Amino acid sequence: MPDVTPVERWQAQLEEAGELTPDVVQQISRLHGDRGVQAIEAVGENRVKSYRDFTIVVGYDDEYIIENEGCTCKDSEYNLDADDPTELCWHVLAVAIARRVGHVDYHDMWYSEVREFL
Repeated sequence: MPDVTPVERWQAQLEEAGELTPDVVQQISRLHGDRGVQAIEAVGENRVKSYRDFTIVVGYDDEYIIENEGCTCKDSEYNLDADDPTELCWHVLAVAIARRVGHVDYHDMWYSEVREFL
């Protein structure tokens, strides 16, 4: 069996449990620090939204588009090492968590249509 990264480990445990268990919360918090805590809070506050064209996370100042574990936030752009799989912004972490616990707010419309109103 191939080596499993710490990120893959908590993601697999979360997928299996289908909910945030104390052990998984501790792993996420230990591995990702404040970003992990913010991600868990965002999931609990229902701020992960999926549209036909994008998944977004509602942040404090803006909405951030998540695609293929990439994010449009400044943290991803300037602070994170793309070669380190543990360095993920809290928006990407929130999407990973929300998808595994079935807590994504789905909208059957195009996000680009929504953005026109903002």
